[in-house]
Amino acid sequence: MRIGEAARLAGVTVKAVRYYETLGLVAPGRLANGYRDYGEPDVRLIREIRDLGRLGIPAERTRPFLACLAMGKEHADDCPASLAGYRQAIDELTRHIDELTARRAALTEQLRRAAHRGGPARRGEETMTDLHRLPAGPPVPADDGAAAHLPGLAVPGLTLPSTAGEAIRLDAPVPGRTVLYLYPLTGRPDADLPEGWDVIPGARGCTPEACGFRDHHQELLAAGAARVFGLSGQTTAYQREVVERLRLPFAMLSDPALRLAEALRLPLFEAGGARLYKRLTLVVRDGLIEHVFYPVFPPGEHAGQVLEWLRAHPE
Repeated sequence: MRIGEAARLAGVTVKAVRYYETLGLVAPGRLANGYRDYGEPDVRLIREIRDLGRLGIPAERTRPFLACLAMGKEHADDCPASLAGYRQAIDELTRHIDELTARRAALTEQLRRAAHRGGPARRGEETMTDLHRLPAGPPVPADDGAAAHLPGLAVPGLTLPSTAGEAIRLDAPVPGRTVLYLYPLTGRPDADLPEGWDVIPGARGCTPEACGFRDHHQELLAAGAARVFGLSGQTTAYQREVVERLRLPFAMLSDPALRLAEALRLPLFEAGGARLYKRLTLVVRDGLIEHVFYPVFPPGEHAGQVLEWLRAHPE
C-alpha cells in the first residue's frame, strides 16, 4: 500500500510516518518504480509507535518495543527491554511530578504570604482594605420570614469542632449570652468564590462581617456576650486559615453536615453546587434563642448592630 493508505490505517499523519522512517523505525519495501510499499507489519509498527507516544514515550525510544514485535512476540511489551522502557518513562514522570509539586507548594506559600500581608492588620494600621469591602450596590436580602419561628426555641445539644481545637456544645450553660453568627462561606485570596456570588442577595460580605466582630469583640464582651462564635459549613482547616489571616480573637465553628440547620429549620441557599447557610445571627441565653438578626445587612456593620442590641437589652 502507499504511504497515505498506511497512515490512514494506522491513525497518524503522512508526516508522522515519514518521521518514523527517518528514525529508522519503519522500513517499507520498494516497488520497481521506486515507490514505497507498506504492508500490514509496517502498519502495526506505526500503530505501536502512535500508542506509545500517547503514553508519553517518544518515538525514538520505542525501539525496544518494535524489536520485541520483530522477534515474533504477540505484544510489544512482552520483552524485558520493553518493561525497562516503561520503568524509565515512569521514573521520568515521577521526577517531573516531584518538580511540579515543589513548584506548586512554593507558589502556594508565596500566595499565602502575600495574602496575609494584604489582610487587615495590626493596631495603628488600616483595619479594612479593598479586599474586605463589598462591591458597589450589592443586592439586599429580603426578610422572607424564614427565621420568624426561632425566638424562644431551645438550642439543640450539638457539639461542633472549633478552630481553637475545642469541641463546643451549643447548649452548654454559660454565665451570659452567646452570640452565634452564621455565614455562608468566607472567601480567601487563593480560591475563587462560587460563580454568580456577587448577585446572590446576602451572599457577599463574610470577610467584612468577621472583621466587624473582630473589631467590636471586646465591646461585645463588655456588653454581656460571654461567647462569640462564627459558624459555617466550611471545614475547620479552612476556617483556621481565615482566623489566622484576619487575626480573629474568637473561634469559628464548623458544621459541614448542616446539623444546626436541620435541627432548627434554618434558612439555606445553594451556590456552586453546595448548600450554604444564609447570613443570620442568634443571641442565646440560658439555652434559649433570645433574639434573631435576619436578614443581616450590611454585613460589615452587623457587629455594631449586635452591640447596640446588647447595650439596649442588658441582662
